[in-house]
Amino acid sequence: MPTTFSRRTMLQLTAFAPALRPWRPLFAQEQAPQARRSTVSLVKGDSRRKNAADALAAIDDQLLPVLKTKKYAVIKTNFVSTTNQLAASHPDAVHGILDYLAPRFKGPVMIAEASAGDTMDGFEQFGYNRLAAERKAEKVQLVDLNREATYKVLPLINYDLHAAPARLAARLFDPDAFVICSAMTKTHNVVVASLSVKNMTLGAPLHSVGRSTPRWNDKRVTHNGLRQTVYNIFLTAQAMVPYWHAALIDGYEGMEGNGPSSGTPVPSRIAIASRDFVAADRVAVEAMGINPEWVGYLRYCGDFGIGQYDLSKIDVRGEKVAGVVRKYQLHQDIERQLEWMGPMTDLPKKIG
Repeated sequence: MPTTFSRRTMLQLTAFAPALRPWRPLFAQEQAPQARRSTVSLVKGDSRRKNAADALAAIDDQLLPVLKTKKYAVIKTNFVSTTNQLAASHPDAVHGILDYLAPRFKGPVMIAEASAGDTMDGFEQFGYNRLAAERKAEKVQLVDLNREATYKVLPLINYDLHAAPARLAARLFDPDAFVICSAMTKTHNVVVASLSVKNMTLGAPLHSVGRSTPRWNDKRVTHNGLRQTVYNIFLTAQAMVPYWHAALIDGYEGMEGNGPSSGTPVPSRIAIASRDFVAADRVAVEAMGINPEWVGYLRYCGDFGIGQYDLSKIDVRGEKVAGVVRKYQLHQDIERQLEWMGPMTDLPKKIG
């Protein structure tokens, strides 16, 4: 069942809504990206692997010209958990991505992740070691970005709204790489929904590995409060978007409820793909039955031209969005998550 809200909560959110974007029409006129149309493929079927391959093939005309210019491919997975398969990119979805790449690309392919836990444990637990052995012909290798330990420093904000440096995986900023995001349809405990933009941005910060060096974890710079996390995703997306090439969202079996790691399965049986990660996420939000106004980081990305978040400017190839909607139950803390939409209640004194 979908999450319900009290009448008071809904009235409060309704009251906030008119004041949220008084500047948007003016900004939209100034920014050419707002006028651009984006293409998203939407596939439904009984095979996770085939869905993923077919979704990418449906936008081959947009992917192939870029793919041909790159030296290698990076498939960025999502291991928010290294033990719960429902919370992590499924190897069959990655097989589908490789099925798409195999006849079109002869360079090496890296399957890469910077898990909050031990990435190598996730590769072992979820069968990626076996996958790499099976796909030797495609020169597949598994890369723990935390162990690789090369990074780009990005200024984000901490809980106190101070500028704070975060070390993000340099591999995801390599102009020689064709970067593919392997995400899922999942609810989230802070930002409502976890899809491709969130996978790339919150999955990029690194942490130390092993005991030979001082312990540090820059994921804590990004995840440090409701509004701060929403804004940090947006800041990180601004820096990363030139290096994003294909979003593949696996919704064969999504997660609802207390995502992104402790929810329950939803058999949506879909896959979504696009060159535009924001547009892909917008279609996924619709398919999950989530109010698109509630996902703050995606709204920011749309408003500032990082991608197309206006559904009327997204061309969907394949299934009709209305035909695949399955309303996901949201996280039990959804009311608190939506407080980002309203005014700050604890403000410093105004001066100057």
